[in-house]
Amino acid sequence: MLLQIGIFLLLICTLKFIYSIIWVPLRIQHHFKKQGIGGPAYRLIFGNTAEMRRLQAEGNSKPTSLFNHDVVDRILPFYYKWSSVYGKTFVYWFGCRPMLAVFDPDLVKNVLMNSGGSFHMVDRNPQAKLLFGEGIVGLEGDKWAFHRKYINQAFNMERVKEWVPDIVASTREMIRKWKKIMGDKDEFEMEVNKELHELSADVISRTAFGSNFEQGKHIFASQDRLTHLHSLAVRSVYIPGFRFLPTNKNKERWRINKETREAIRTLIRTNTREKENARNLLTSLMSPYKNQDEKEERLSEEEIIDECKTVYFGGKETVANLMTWALLLLALHPEWQDKAREEVSRTFGNNNFPVAENLSALKIVSSVIDETLRLYPPAPLLVRQVGNRSAQLGNIDIPARTQLYLPMAAIHHDPDIWGEDANEFNPLRFNESRRHLASLFPFGIGPRICPGRNLALFEAKIVLAMIIKQFSFRLSPTYVHAPMQFISLMPQHGAQIIFNRISS
Repeated sequence: MLLQIGIFLLLICTLKFIYSIIWVPLRIQHHFKKQGIGGPAYRLIFGNTAEMRRLQAEGNSKPTSLFNHDVVDRILPFYYKWSSVYGKTFVYWFGCRPMLAVFDPDLVKNVLMNSGGSFHMVDRNPQAKLLFGEGIVGLEGDKWAFHRKYINQAFNMERVKEWVPDIVASTREMIRKWKKIMGDKDEFEMEVNKELHELSADVISRTAFGSNFEQGKHIFASQDRLTHLHSLAVRSVYIPGFRFLPTNKNKERWRINKETREAIRTLIRTNTREKENARNLLTSLMSPYKNQDEKEERLSEEEIIDECKTVYFGGKETVANLMTWALLLLALHPEWQDKAREEVSRTFGNNNFPVAENLSALKIVSSVIDETLRLYPPAPLLVRQVGNRSAQLGNIDIPARTQLYLPMAAIHHDPDIWGEDANEFNPLRFNESRRHLASLFPFGIGPRICPGRNLALFEAKIVLAMIIKQFSFRLSPTYVHAPMQFISLMPQHGAQIIFNRISS
């Protein structure tokens, strides 16, 4: 009897395996093929992940040209290869999960605007959740809407303007350090990516924790390590239950997450006594929010911790890499460096620091930042997911739970959208007429557009203006142009720049 039961259970498991691992993927592949959408063939269990890893390793192993910013084959290598074979819209497989690559800006806009409610954030790898906690990035529905209102309130333009002195103070400290290193020399070389990551951590610590920013920096140093572990997790097909195993990496994730949460919790309780006069992000998140019925609502302590972790990730990693790419492009194009420097001097004078009221006058600096975000977007791709029911996107019928891969960097570099000079640095293109909403979307578009974009752009403008004003700079001969997708797009071998002091 027991043997019969065992055989029966084994048969059930085998049939479920055949259905979910073989039958369903092949049926979905056929469904897309009938609509004229091809792609690489499904491979049992792991899908196309082996080839994706191989193509990514090949891309990371070779540098690219400095004078032509055609980097899509390096940062989105499997999209670059498969789109040349199957067309710009195709289906591929991450494990047993179908991934539909969507290129058409009209369709990308429909996905990100999500007016019909069919497209959602992807189900995150449980191991990666420790990086963000249960912050706004992974929330949906009413809970997301409540958190979004709170985050919008915390990052409103007036609040961001109040943080300008903090950004200036952090940047002044970095520049003083550089001048000390330079001493009496005519020039000095600096690896700026590391420096700008430290600067961005300092800025987000000041804006998040105010007078407690030194403790905030210690917290965020731990979060950096969690970021590296997160990167390892999202590049692998998740095996259910694996996060509970006491592996070395899992134990380190658990330890860092616990320490970080406890440290932020301590600061929350410390800030309770200071919140009446403080202007930092933490006190904003601790303040009540009035709903439509004029009733006060609050985030819980655990929700505040989760949002602090999310803000650190968005406010440090992506902004630091944006500023790095902007400096590299200006180092490569001294004519634009000179134009930006003249604008900064005209706007702020020789001896004044940036103030919020004048930042809108930095038109050239803004164009340089926009062109940087086009050529080297911090997140070169976005991913969304169809809900539990099939969805219609244009003429494409998409099965439930299919993930949508939006190749932002490929769209940003497309000659049909941006002209024949799409792979060249040309800030003048932003003086032209407005393009399609989904032709340039480094912060996303629609209801889930990055709430911290104002702070990111203010920080980038201020830092670039202050550096340009103090130094002229050029690329070091040691620099190797090798953009690499880590958490955000970064220079694989660092960013070595030679600085010269500008005489007052």
